[in-house]
Amino acid sequence: MVLTQEPMEELVGLCEGSVGKPVTLPELWGPCPHVRQGIRGGLEWLKQRLFRVGEDWYFLAALGVLMALISYAMNFATGCVVQVHNWLYREIGDSHLLRYLSWTVYPVALLSFSSGFSQSITASSGGSGIPEVKTMLSGVILEDYLDIKNFGAKVVGLCCTLATGSTIFLGKVGPFTHMSVMMAAYLGRVRTKTIGESENKTKEMEMLVAGAAVGVATVFAAPFSGVLFSIEVMSSHFSVWNYWRGFFAATCGAFTFRLLAVFNSEQETITSIYKTSFRVDVPFDLPEIFFFVVLGAVCGILSSAYNFCQRTFLGFLKTNRFTSQLLATSKPLYAALAALILASITYPPGVGRFMASRFWMLILATTIPIPAGYFMPLFVYGAAAFSGAVTHSISTALLAFEITGQIVHALPVLMAVLVANAISQSCQPSFYDGTIIVKKLPYLPWIRGRNIGSYPVTVGHFMNTSITTLAKDMPLEEVLKVVTSTDVTRYVLVESAEFQILVGTVERTQLMQTLQAEPASWALGQQCCLQDLLAGGCATQPVTLQLSPETSLHQTHNLFELLNLQWLLVTSRGRAVGSVSWVELKKAISTLTNPPATKEASLGLQNKV
Repeated sequence: MVLTQEPMEELVGLCEGSVGKPVTLPELWGPCPHVRQGIRGGLEWLKQRLFRVGEDWYFLAALGVLMALISYAMNFATGCVVQVHNWLYREIGDSHLLRYLSWTVYPVALLSFSSGFSQSITASSGGSGIPEVKTMLSGVILEDYLDIKNFGAKVVGLCCTLATGSTIFLGKVGPFTHMSVMMAAYLGRVRTKTIGESENKTKEMEMLVAGAAVGVATVFAAPFSGVLFSIEVMSSHFSVWNYWRGFFAATCGAFTFRLLAVFNSEQETITSIYKTSFRVDVPFDLPEIFFFVVLGAVCGILSSAYNFCQRTFLGFLKTNRFTSQLLATSKPLYAALAALILASITYPPGVGRFMASRFWMLILATTIPIPAGYFMPLFVYGAAAFSGAVTHSISTALLAFEITGQIVHALPVLMAVLVANAISQSCQPSFYDGTIIVKKLPYLPWIRGRNIGSYPVTVGHFMNTSITTLAKDMPLEEVLKVVTSTDVTRYVLVESAEFQILVGTVERTQLMQTLQAEPASWALGQQCCLQDLLAGGCATQPVTLQLSPETSLHQTHNLFELLNLQWLLVTSRGRAVGSVSWVELKKAISTLTNPPATKEASLGLQNKV
């Protein structure tokens, strides 16, 4: 006979005279049990009182404060590096060769390290990050984009990028927004463990939306435009329920960011970052409105040209054999070559004395595989109108007012931004949407224009009719054949093979586990069916949302965007007749936007049943 002894930690008991929960023996025998029990009870009481007003407030405030601290620390570190670079350039002497080397080697080394370090940690750390965040907010799960190691790679890589100063002229809005979303995801997991509740996808999405707003707000210390910009750029449909979350977290971040400047004696009080003092009595004459509108039109045309050139050049780099191989195997080398070209052009005693940058130079800089933001250079180039047209956003007008502290030019600036957006949106996708297209990230294109014949198109014209169904009266032998011959993640469950009345869905993994755990009596000649397996514990999921073959393309598109859906079943009089996913939606919209050459083929979508 073998005797086993339970570990002491697993033995439990009750304190003398207590009616509470059992505790482990080390707790009973430990020093000062009553004191420790009192402290534990006090902490539990404090937790209940604090979270009575809602635990979301605390985690949102922590998100804003943490990102403000990180943003200020990054600005302080990169500012010191830039000052050292400027000191080295001034003190190195009058030799043009030494000055040229000090001007070029510095950014080349920083960008090479930024690309190599960030890419060695994770391949998803390069670029802006906003296209990926927009994709995730639409409901698509992108692996590693919210990993904490990606956060560290972004911090180090972005600091090196910003330390190059005006040589490479890149910003921090995009990567910092990505970092804020990663921090929001981490705090969301902490919140789940603290409260002790199960994972909730809706709660996770709410924290991610707030993180996107905090990222923009803490860069410019502008909570209003930060929230609105995140809504315009990263959310196709926005829930009003998330409005207060974004504003509260963004306000905490912006306030802390400006408060740190006061504590560091950079400013006497909290004020705008780039405070201006325009005339208030007569800020502009009435005839000047016409020139503001003309300026908006010019910015709209230039922004369309910029988006087209940037997307075309990025696509060329990915298709060209030399550059694609260089970007695939030697990203630091490509970053060094691009930095050398840009630094050589901006060398002050050379061509740099006449210009700080040119239109094509920013396009080249956006292709460098480093964590970098591309909004700030656009804002410097054309202020509100140009940057708003490139990103397809109106909130850049409000951003101009917040960072300058004056709103006297509200009407002309807003008119210029609206005109620029009207031209840009009718000609080209936004900068971030273009990046999504080039990177081939999952996305649903907008249905633009009324002249493409999209309104008569219904689900019956483009749905996928080849769905894999399992009937409740299907023998287990046939069920096993279907499961082993297909690789779908879920199966459509119907009442019978004859009537195909929809019952629900069953996950493939759950079905496989139940089949493996089921006794082999059904394989020994007994006639068992799927109904017996379901009655034995195989869980099924109800289908609460369905489409009809008569549902329009516009309604389907709005439904997918609003609820962040990936797949829906199509039923007709209760019968499962097909399904619609992102693949079918994108194909239908692309066929309407870019119809085939022949007239007969162009009518194929609407004639398909």
